[in-house]
Amino acid sequence: MAREHIYFVYMLASELYGTLYLGVTNDLVRRIGEHRNGRGSAFTRKYRITRLVWFEVHHDINVAIQREKAMKTWPRAWKTNLIERDNPHWQDLYPGVVDARPVALPALPSGKMGPAHKGQDDSGG
Repeated sequence: MAREHIYFVYMLASELYGTLYLGVTNDLVRRIGEHRNGRGSAFTRKYRITRLVWFEVHHDINVAIQREKAMKTWPRAWKTNLIERDNPHWQDLYPGVVDARPVALPALPSGKMGPAHKGQDDSGG
């Protein structure tokens, strides 16, 4: 079974109504982490642009790249409206994205449950 590819178009802000940065990536958590650690781009480092305020998911890299290119031509007001439609207070979405990222669990021998699952079953009891 082929792995499904996911791509993200995202916007970062330096603060509420601050400087914006628009990008595209195949790993949102990694890329935003790079921006936050000063390794994302010279522009985001210079203007301290680290707050993830908007993103969308695409399954085709060409569509994601085209969307990013189109959005870069938009007036600032359009980008602001897009952010405020889904994130009216310009909250940093990065903590929620990191928390939602699936964590790889160590493989256990077939039929065995890890210590956290002892005595539990799928019935919730």
